[in-house]
Amino acid sequence: MKLDNNFNLTFQKELENKFTNINVPNIRVGDTIKLGVSITEGNKERIQFTEGVVIAKRNSGLNATITLRRVMQGVGVERVYLLNSPKLKSIEIIRSSKVRRSKLYYLRLRFGKATRLEQRFD
Repeated sequence: MKLDNNFNLTFQKELENKFTNINVPNIRVGDTIKLGVSITEGNKERIQFTEGVVIAKRNSGLNATITLRRVMQGVGVERVYLLNSPKLKSIEIIRSSKVRRSKLYYLRLRFGKATRLEQRFD
């Protein structure tokens, strides 16, 4: 039984290494990032860029996700992105912020200048 479990662990690690996206920078909660996501429309494929604040980060390994929040036409829009997705073409960190929470859900209740975060320089 123990041998079978070790085989499953090594197989799982090999699978993770095969599908892990190595171009992902070290993203923290509070960072303002720009994502390039591949979108297929009919038979055409284009890259759509999204810019927003990372308000949550979840899991590690293949299942790592981030929740990106941006305000579009006065309405807050949140979307969860899988970091190791093949649809994710580029990730660029524009600005880092100093935060003391692992989840920034309180930003949902704020708008305007109240949503500003203190910038971190390092």
